[in-house]
Amino acid sequence: MTKAKRWAWIVALVASTGAGLVLAFLLSVATNSPALYERHYVWLFWVNVTVAALLLLVVGIASVRLVIRVRRRKFGSRLLLKLAAIFALVGVVPGVLIYTVSYQFVSRSIESWFDVKVESALDAGLNLGRGTLDALVNELAQRTRTAAEKLAESGAGSTAAAVIEGRPGSATSLALERLREQLAAQEVAIVNAAGHTLLSASSSAALMPDRPSAAMLRQAQLQRVAGQLEGLDEDAGSNAQGRIRVVALVPSANFALAERERYLMVRQLLPAALSANALAVQTAYREYQQRALARDGLRRMYIGTLTLALVLAVFGAVLLAALLGNQLARPLLLLAEGVDQVAHGDLSAKPVFASGDELGGLTRSFADMTEQLSEARSLVQRSVRQVEGARANLQTILDNLTAGVIVFDREGRIDTVNPGATRIVKLPLSAYRGRRLEEVQGLETFAKAVWQRFELHASSPEAGERDHWQDSFELQTQDAQGRDRDTLTLLVRGAAMPQGARLMVFDDITEVVSAQRTEAWGEVARRLAHEIKNPLTPIQLSAERLQHKLEAKLEGPDQAMLAKSVATIVNQVQAMKTLVNEFRDYARLPAAQLKPLDLNALVSEVLGLYVTSQESGRLHAELGAGLPLIVGDSTQLRQVIHNLVQNGLDAAADRPDGRVLVRTEVARTEQGEVRAVRLQVIDNGHGFPDKVLKRAFEPYVTTKSKGTGLGLAVVKKIADEHGARVRIANLGVARDAAAGDTSAPAGATGAQVSLSFSKFAPADGPTVVAAATESRTH
Repeated sequence: MTKAKRWAWIVALVASTGAGLVLAFLLSVATNSPALYERHYVWLFWVNVTVAALLLLVVGIASVRLVIRVRRRKFGSRLLLKLAAIFALVGVVPGVLIYTVSYQFVSRSIESWFDVKVESALDAGLNLGRGTLDALVNELAQRTRTAAEKLAESGAGSTAAAVIEGRPGSATSLALERLREQLAAQEVAIVNAAGHTLLSASSSAALMPDRPSAAMLRQAQLQRVAGQLEGLDEDAGSNAQGRIRVVALVPSANFALAERERYLMVRQLLPAALSANALAVQTAYREYQQRALARDGLRRMYIGTLTLALVLAVFGAVLLAALLGNQLARPLLLLAEGVDQVAHGDLSAKPVFASGDELGGLTRSFADMTEQLSEARSLVQRSVRQVEGARANLQTILDNLTAGVIVFDREGRIDTVNPGATRIVKLPLSAYRGRRLEEVQGLETFAKAVWQRFELHASSPEAGERDHWQDSFELQTQDAQGRDRDTLTLLVRGAAMPQGARLMVFDDITEVVSAQRTEAWGEVARRLAHEIKNPLTPIQLSAERLQHKLEAKLEGPDQAMLAKSVATIVNQVQAMKTLVNEFRDYARLPAAQLKPLDLNALVSEVLGLYVTSQESGRLHAELGAGLPLIVGDSTQLRQVIHNLVQNGLDAAADRPDGRVLVRTEVARTEQGEVRAVRLQVIDNGHGFPDKVLKRAFEPYVTTKSKGTGLGLAVVKKIADEHGARVRIANLGVARDAAAGDTSAPAGATGAQVSLSFSKFAPADGPTVVAAATESRTH
């Protein structure tokens, strides 16, 4: 405890002792001089309350601080609480015993100062006076009610009826005066429902009697009569004379709605002696009650002084317990504070208690231990930062991997998924964390195959698969309606992890497989073109030479057969040359010479070769206005347009209403900026079979009986050279395949091929073609 706190406690003790002495002095003065006590009762009371409040405040603050220490679980707080409880118990038990005896003594002594019989006599006299007055009121009320009923029983047109109606006149006044004399009343009046006096008779010279109260009128209306005493209030003087006021309802035999109520009001004076006696009893009772109040105040003063003495004793005991307990528990509290700081992570240097006993040695050992813990924590934090950094790097790598990564826990549930996995399978795998892969819609078959491969690797791994396995799987993706979309070829690698977890890494190699297949077909095409083209010319020349040598020597049917056979050989050789040339063109597609060009002009140029189809209504064009110049090879794009238009015409050839639409348009962003220039070729043929649609851009995939299957493959290859995106879909699903594409009406059949060019010529670049043609429809 600091010196300032010590002096504060000493001053508080002195002040409390002084306050107790002052209260004892005031108590003795109040006992010897009751008049002085009565005059200064109020300020003495508040002085006592103030002192008691101060003492309770000090004790309360000390108690609250101790309770807070206990709730905060500070070391040593329970020891302080026990010491405070022991000292308080030592001081409180005798104090309570003395307080109880003193309380009983003071209470019985003060009660004996007052005669209980006097209070009983006053109560009896007051009750007797009230009973007498109530009997007079009831008697007058009964007589008034009887008089009101007699007035009502008189027939219509009589003087009583005039009195009830309140019509002035000598007869009515005389009748009312006789009624007053019969009732021995001071005043008699007829009043209406509002309390206004209609007719009155009085023994005095008063001009108009007082109006009855509204409450009294309501009581008279409900109970037929109402009475009350007046002039006997506490504020009335000793010479005041009481009176009785009674209001009775005059019954009416007339049931008309317009009939108004009338009341008979009677006021009668009480005898002067009776009024004086009633006031005297009431005054004496009131003065006795005031004396009784002073008696209670004196008793409260004594009891309050005793209570303050008890509180002072308790306060001293608790204060002494706090002082002694603090001195005993100071080193333990210092150690407890250090332990609490360590528990909250503060491993800074701790203070040491300057003493040579065991407690001082304990604090020194604790300080050394804290220093060692601080050094150990620094090492741990450094290691944790390294681990967190490695984890963050690993997470960053996983998030940016193009391959899909899925980690399964020992129960086979999905634990970790990177964005690459979601992108490849086009399903929200992150939403399935904590669930098995088989529960993901569309991945049931794939999950079953993967788990079989894990089990196979665990039971009988193949050569070179000690740590992991690798295999390829075909995954059939589905849209939201459960319809099959694309078939993905996934290269999956699996490995076992610690604690039974499993790792699966997979890549989408669909494009790689397709490119490999295309490259293989290109190599086949080059070799076939080389091997087949060489003997074609000798075969054709030999057949023509045979015809030239033998045609003159044969006649009739033989000559015709020879000509037909040679023509067949020549035609087939020409067909073989055409096929070989297509193989050569696909295998050796020249590099694109990219230059600015107008797509509308190029489309119009190609469609000029199909004038007959346009005139017959089987070919139409809708060229959008304001198309920006794109960058492309006009020769290759001309071949693309020609292939697409010809494929469309071939697909719709067997339909009487066959129709092909060529459309160009601009695709814009939400901000109105040009995103791409789109070329669409739409036909209303039979569309592509599902199996062909999935591999439409691979070589030698065709639905034509005489086709080579290289048309769309060449289109795809040229589109890749131009950085364009090519899409193909049947019109029945075109609206689902391309968001926002409304080119095909609902329920239509046929196919749609769309090319989107996103490379545009610079605004200030060279212009090699005319300005964009206006939008037109052929």
